[in-house]
Amino acid sequence: MKRIRSLRLATFAAAAVLACGGALADPVKIGLIETLSGPQAASGLMYRAAARYAIERMNAEGGWNGQPVQLLEYDNQGGPAGAADKMKAAIADGVHLVVQGASSAVGGQITEDVRKHNLRNPGKEIIYVNVGAEALELTGEKCHFHHFRFSGNAEVRTKVLVLAMKQANALGARVYAINQNYSWGQDMEKAIAESAQLGGYQVVEKTLHDVNKIQDFAPYVAKIGAARADTVITGNWSNDLLLLMKATKAAGLKARFGTVFLDQPGNIANGGELTLGHFIAHTFNAEAGGAEGERFVADYKAKAGHAPVFIEPQTVLGLAMVADALKRVKPEGGKLNVNALARAIETAKVQTPVGEMSMRAADHQALLPMVVSTVTKDARYKVDDTDMGFKPVKVFTAAEASTPAQASCKMQRPS
Repeated sequence: MKRIRSLRLATFAAAAVLACGGALADPVKIGLIETLSGPQAASGLMYRAAARYAIERMNAEGGWNGQPVQLLEYDNQGGPAGAADKMKAAIADGVHLVVQGASSAVGGQITEDVRKHNLRNPGKEIIYVNVGAEALELTGEKCHFHHFRFSGNAEVRTKVLVLAMKQANALGARVYAINQNYSWGQDMEKAIAESAQLGGYQVVEKTLHDVNKIQDFAPYVAKIGAARADTVITGNWSNDLLLLMKATKAAGLKARFGTVFLDQPGNIANGGELTLGHFIAHTFNAEAGGAEGERFVADYKAKAGHAPVFIEPQTVLGLAMVADALKRVKPEGGKLNVNALARAIETAKVQTPVGEMSMRAADHQALLPMVVSTVTKDARYKVDDTDMGFKPVKVFTAAEASTPAQASCKMQRPS
């Protein structure tokens, strides 16, 4: 009798598993490798907040195969060497996807580590979910099947920035380019020069400086003033933009800025009213998103404790595309087939508050709408505890914002 009851219980348990869609399959593990401590942790902590929000939302919608998606967090301590060490730890922990965004230098390390691991370990592949490393080489000569970028790049950012500023009669004829001296900053400098004809301006001077090592940008601000620049275009981020804004305020520099990361917390406070009229090309502006944008902001604020800003929206939207792909991939032998997931990401699409976002299979660069905004006092959402915020000037569709895939990307797919 006991044996019959045990069999019945076992049969009931098996039926319950089947009814739940085979919930005994291994859970999906996503590893976040970011700078989570030290003086450069501000960006990494924001990536973490966005990843936590996105994965909480994934799990509220059922996770994968009836099980919650797991988020594992690794502190890369700010550099490629630390990222390489944490990549090894993530592999040992069995992660299926690695998420990273702060710094193209770190992104370059991770994408190469992922590529080599996948070549050596068929059947145990990992996907690199790039939510912010925007160096062109990552979707160019370094592109590979298991890397996907869900943010913009220097060509896209500069293109929309220049077009919108020109249309707003805010570009001027003399442009100064100041950027960080590594792959991303070099891409920005090149894009600024190549967009001169599009914008009808002259690049009066170009400066590349050390990354996150300059403590006083006063000498650079003096050079900008001496060059009589109408506009400064910069891809700077983290302390290099915060301290640049601080130095412009101290010097009373009147030049207008065209930026990529001006919405990083602290920049408007550091620049004060001199930031009025500055521009930014970004992936999200709640005011441009209308009612849907407002709902996203309210939900994010309720869960994360603050409104989504800077790199947080693009991280949430990128992981929403991963979630879209996961829904279309079924377990194989109780496990996630990572190559099948990669193929599903290639066809992923999501509707964002500012337009449709999709993945380009040719180079795994997301095609995403872009918003160009300017700092005003009549913006609906204020920032940095000031009376200023970012008012949308123009929304570009993904098609309008995109630039062609680079010929240097030779995508090779598993057979």
